[in-house]
Amino acid sequence: MNDTALAVGLCLASAVAYAAGAVAQERLARAGVARSAGALLGSGVWWWSAGLNTAAALLHAAALRYGPLTLVQPLGALTLVAAVPMGARRAGRRVAATEWRGTLATVAGLGLLLLPASGPAPDDTLTLVEASAVSGATVAVILLLTAAKDPGAGLRHATASGLASAVASALTQTVAVAGGRGGSLLSVRVVAVALLVVVFAVGGMLLSQRAYRGGGLGAPLAVVNLANPLAAAAIGAVLLGERLQGGAAGLLLAAAGALVAARGVVLLTRAPAAPPAAPTAAPTGGPAGGPAGAPAALVSAGAAELAVPGGRVPV
Repeated sequence: MNDTALAVGLCLASAVAYAAGAVAQERLARAGVARSAGALLGSGVWWWSAGLNTAAALLHAAALRYGPLTLVQPLGALTLVAAVPMGARRAGRRVAATEWRGTLATVAGLGLLLLPASGPAPDDTLTLVEASAVSGATVAVILLLTAAKDPGAGLRHATASGLASAVASALTQTVAVAGGRGGSLLSVRVVAVALLVVVFAVGGMLLSQRAYRGGGLGAPLAVVNLANPLAAAAIGAVLLGERLQGGAAGLLLAAAGALVAARGVVLLTRAPAAPPAAPTAAPTGGPAGGPAGAPAALVSAGAAELAVPGGRVPV
């Protein structure tokens, strides 16, 4: 198996795990659990979704060891393909036609971005100065995006989440490639960059949790999956020497893909919103978790209970 095929396979597994985690996060947001950090930390479902996101991130990191950012990041769109039907099924309804059109348009657009993005296994890495500069600039942009509170705040938080995830991926690639060359994993640069990876990965997950509150599942997730590869491609092109293939034709394909994907996001913003989770009586015991169990979260206002199907990821 060549490096590109291995990177794609790892991306597929990562996308499924990310999708399941996103559906669980969105349900928590609709139930009101995401309104405080204390409620999230006390929720078994949130910890389950955090575990899924962690597993997905590890698979994604492995993919970045074998494929360039410009290839690996657009494949994150497969998360949307899995998450939209998962979320609809969990809500007890069929996927709306608008959701299908929006999902397919977003994925098709990112597919066009992917066509000229294939390339050799990554070789260049970020220096500590470059990693620090990218991190500082990203934090500044995230603060600007999340400062205002208005009806469009959900999609801005989704954009901020995509940016944070893209930077985490770029930094992860630096750690993975530097370690794979036989270098010391305890060097100052690798340790510092690894700490930044944790900050941006956790920040991206929390920002996406905020985006799902009042924004549904499809549109915020589509924005995350659009902002992520675009930001990663910019980092790869400017700092890592990665280039789109195909010259002018490749650039035209990428531009067309961006337009089609943007149209898909617009369609997903028009999709029907899921109804709020119905409150039930407060359970007496704490949440029980595990792949074979049924984790539940206590909702602080209304004490709603969210069940996670046993034997599979929460949807």
